[in-house]
Amino acid sequence: MPTITKSNIAYDKRNLSDKTLLKLYYNMLKPRLIEEKMLILLRQGKVSKWFSGIGQEAISVGVTMALKPSEYILPMHRNLGVFTTREIPLHRLFAQWQGKASGFTKGRDRSFHFGTQDYNIVGMISHLGPQLGVADGIALANLLKKNGNITAVFTGEGGTSEGDFHEALNVASVWQLPVIFCIENNGYGLSTPTSEQYHCKHLADRGKGYGIESFILDGNNIIETYTKIQKLAESIRKRPRPILIEFKTFRRRGHEEASGTKYVPQELMDEWESKDPIENFRSYLYSKKILSPSTDEAYEAEIKAEIDKALESASAEPHIIPNETTELNDVFKSFDYKAYSPSKETKELRLIDAISEGLKQSMEKHKDLVIMGQDIAEYGGVFKITDGFLEAFGKDRVRNTPICESAIVETAMGLSISGIKSVVEMQFADFVTSGFNPVVNYLAKSHYRWQQEADVVIRMPCGGGVAAGPFHSQTNEAWFTKTPGLKVVYPAFPSDAKGLLATAINDPNPVLFFEHKALYRSIRQEVPTDYFTIPFGEAALLKEGTAVTIITYGAGVHWALDTLDKNPDISADVLDLRTLQPLDKAAIFNSVKKTGRAIILQEDSLFGGIASDISAMLMEECFEYLDAPVKRVASMETPIPFIGHLEEQYMAKGKFEGCLRELLNY
Repeated sequence: MPTITKSNIAYDKRNLSDKTLLKLYYNMLKPRLIEEKMLILLRQGKVSKWFSGIGQEAISVGVTMALKPSEYILPMHRNLGVFTTREIPLHRLFAQWQGKASGFTKGRDRSFHFGTQDYNIVGMISHLGPQLGVADGIALANLLKKNGNITAVFTGEGGTSEGDFHEALNVASVWQLPVIFCIENNGYGLSTPTSEQYHCKHLADRGKGYGIESFILDGNNIIETYTKIQKLAESIRKRPRPILIEFKTFRRRGHEEASGTKYVPQELMDEWESKDPIENFRSYLYSKKILSPSTDEAYEAEIKAEIDKALESASAEPHIIPNETTELNDVFKSFDYKAYSPSKETKELRLIDAISEGLKQSMEKHKDLVIMGQDIAEYGGVFKITDGFLEAFGKDRVRNTPICESAIVETAMGLSISGIKSVVEMQFADFVTSGFNPVVNYLAKSHYRWQQEADVVIRMPCGGGVAAGPFHSQTNEAWFTKTPGLKVVYPAFPSDAKGLLATAINDPNPVLFFEHKALYRSIRQEVPTDYFTIPFGEAALLKEGTAVTIITYGAGVHWALDTLDKNPDISADVLDLRTLQPLDKAAIFNSVKKTGRAIILQEDSLFGGIASDISAMLMEECFEYLDAPVKRVASMETPIPFIGHLEEQYMAKGKFEGCLRELLNY
């Protein structure tokens, strides 16, 4: 038994029962003993990495015990106490850390980079900041469901320097979301001390700038943490609003074990060791005759026995046998496409009208579907696609957002975790760069990592031909076709846009839905009036011929058709891809095998675009059928310019006819 000395932390029992106090102690002791075991296993090479939370257990345990089991917690990599207090079976945690199949990520991610719906925990990603916005989304779902639940999310003092922190706090404040933001201020972001991380006295002071209540708590005092969070949680459930908590604590081991602590002054380490949350609370409980030596010994023996048994079980589990099919199948959540046939009744619609009508009918079909974006409510969006939606569906479901693309994509992810579909409108596709991280690192990877779907559609008004310049005219689909876990849709006609949008919203996976601005009001078509769907991964054969296959999408489809109208002597297959991920490879190969020639037209600049991948696939799969090299036609290798004659020079449109003739004459 350790030597029991006088507590260096002042505790106030208040009205807590002895049973609760003992539970607080037990729940802190458990992660400490697990960590001590993990440090041994790390040295033995049985676990690959460890991020220690020794000395910070009171925060994890106090917050978790103050929340209801039905309320989501989003922890960081030093919050083992969240997982153990939620009573996740230890053998699953050990299997996770050893990369075994019974862990939570099937060996695909390590340590605490996982979530579990069974225990209402959403794990972190290494980029730190996005989970704050995800917590906003879960909190928003609680408001929409009127279930009275709150959400708690953790970050470190280093994470507060990220833009996501500020965006998430602002959104939570504007929408009055029931979320507790917990900052574990433990002195160092890896080796960077707080003096180099921020220039204010307390991080809690930042709450004032967002109109958020904030508090500073002793993160090593389990009673103060538990009782204050419990009181605040009860208050937020009655009056939803965000609250910011700064927990003063210290990281007594390295950022991860390999990094060590040589950069920490020894006197500082000694000071915080004297404030150990477990040793001090044990001393207090002994002094009050609440905890006896025999009970303490029994607790430790019980926990160690549980650890040994779980570790034996996890270690005995065989290593994962790599299986390519399994890996590929888990990138996306399975989607049983349901066909809704188009009605015979049609009406002429512009592309923009078809998108608006398709979105409205999906809002009617999915009664909790939420759409979010800048200026989409009263104003109806900059392109007026959501004009009238506010009156039809209300402010809960048609939500104007602050200018914070990152936080809104993250909020959409939080809604998905809570079982609510959402559509996010990027005002212009170019602006997705401000939310790029959560798209490619959170939405795209969630199902593969821990089988959590990201049921989010991101609408992407894109393309040139409208004299909008370098920041409003890009066709940036190639950024996303490169990223496994994202679906990419790019219709060229009103009917396709309406049917594919309905499918995108039905699909539980993240979809980037590209809408060409120059086509919004220039392309008209008879479109079925009722709700209908079009499957992904099926290209449309718009024309049939024998001399060449033209493969294109978006505005390129219309450029190709216009060229053929001017050149009736050219016999060509015209394939409108419609979706770029999934891609209809069979239609491409079958057509090229028939015609013997292929030309791929894209509006994007050439290098790194999807035309390059299609060309490579054709060379690999159809080489013996080709009568000429595969030809790619794309826009200039420059940003897209503003003024008309420069934009015209930039565009692939003006080059296509000459390139097509060149290919035919090969």
